[in-house]
Amino acid sequence: MKNGILVIDKPSGVTSHDVVDMVRRKLNTKRVGHSGTLDPVATGILVILVGSATKLFSKFVHFDKAYEATLHLGEVTSTGDTEGRLLSQKDPSHITEEEVRRVFASFIGERLQVPPMVSAIKHKGRRLYELARRGIEVERKARPIRIYDLQIVRMKLPDIDFFVKCSKGTYIRRLGEEIGEVLGVGGVISRIRRVALGPFHIQDAITTGEINEDRLRDWPGLQTDSAAAR
Repeated sequence: MKNGILVIDKPSGVTSHDVVDMVRRKLNTKRVGHSGTLDPVATGILVILVGSATKLFSKFVHFDKAYEATLHLGEVTSTGDTEGRLLSQKDPSHITEEEVRRVFASFIGERLQVPPMVSAIKHKGRRLYELARRGIEVERKARPIRIYDLQIVRMKLPDIDFFVKCSKGTYIRRLGEEIGEVLGVGGVISRIRRVALGPFHIQDAITTGEINEDRLRDWPGLQTDSAAAR
């Protein structure tokens, strides 16, 4: 029986479900799930649970996460990233590095965030992103989140590379939109990479080409009830 956890570095251009299907085929097992969806354009940590490890899903709900991303100022799109339909453009050339640093610093701490329409949250049984694809927008309630750390790694305006450590339920595309709104020119995320999820870090990850049964492992402190009993 195949049981354990795979920490995969998801490439861009495939969905989280695509990776689950890949694991099912390579390990010849049906009992596979993932903890925390990554958009097709996003890369980085995708934790795959196999066999009895699927019982661990509830443990992942409260994990903090960390991302590396790039914010492009001066554009607003329908999805909050460069894949969406362009809604508006503004010249960001007057924005200074000092202004950007001040706004970034103001986002650290607890706040309320309205989830984007292109999210996996359900509304009357339908995923929001499914409604968004049909051009339907519904009201979403703001949710409490926490930004623990928000660092500018590189700034070459209108592009800003940054690192963020945040609580569950934080949407990085929405964070980018909010920063662009405060700066008055709009903003979209052009790159996003998840580098940490709870105790899992990107250096622990394997590529999709390295998926095999030998890579399955238990993770200290995350055993299933049956594993703990042993």
